Amino acid sequence: MVAETPPQGDELAGFEDITVDVLANGVSVVEIRRPPNNFFDADLINAIADALTALEGRQQVRAVVLASEGKHFCAGADFVGTSGAGDIDAEEGARALYSAALRLFKSRLPIVAAVHGAAVGGGLGLALAADFRVAGPASRLCANFSRLGLHHGFGLTETLPRVVGQQRALDLLVTGRRIDGQEAHRIGLVDRLAEDDEIRSSAIQLAEEIATAAPLAVRSIRQTMRSDLAKAVERATEHERSEQAILRATADFAEGIRAAAERRVPVFVAR
Repeated sequence: MVAETPPQGDELAGFEDITVDVLANGVSVVEIRRPPNNFFDADLINAIADALTALEGRQQVRAVVLASEGKHFCAGADFVGTSGAGDIDAEEGARALYSAALRLFKSRLPIVAAVHGAAVGGGLGLALAADFRVAGPASRLCANFSRLGLHHGFGLTETLPRVVGQQRALDLLVTGRRIDGQEAHRIGLVDRLAEDDEIRSSAIQLAEEIATAAPLAVRSIRQTMRSDLAKAVERATEHERSEQAILRATADFAEGIRAAAERRVPVFVAR
């Protein structure tokens, strides 16, 4: 694909942890660049939202692919501080993060997430902020919050059941189990299954299909189908944040984080 290079001073240039390429097909690729795991914080989510807002002002852009550089699409929030997220007060950080996340759900552009490697915890929440997800057989998706001793977040209360149904969502949330791209496709969590080395190109192809449809009709259809989503996510994240604040003070959460950092099975004691 041929990409336009944003001119110096362009509002799409100058982001620290993302790049934005406007392709010559009505599609733009927003790429997260915090490899290899692409952990996020509020600053990163706000940068993605800023890019989406800027792209909304470009008439030639009709769909966006959200992709990542490195080994994984997104391993979620960084609880152990390797990206600097751990330096912020947890409650303050959660408020800022979910405020930023809400902006993604208000985007007027259709978004296709190219999910290579892992989408874990909040990374799965980020993938579910998109309209569609493309993954490969080796992709790994999980809402691992319960295995950290924490309540889920990033609006998964609303987004996950809407995509896979209430019972499957409950299964994934309470077990925290990991599923591969094939199972994710079978249950509807992934919309298109591609070869592992063709995930991004397949996501761009899907975005091109959207971009060739009548833009006013696409916008109208999205408004009908997603009109209540942002408000529902706002309510959900407020509840999720309050539950997380309670559980963050428990011994089980401390153990979950230690076990994750030490790559071992946690031993929870219900305290």
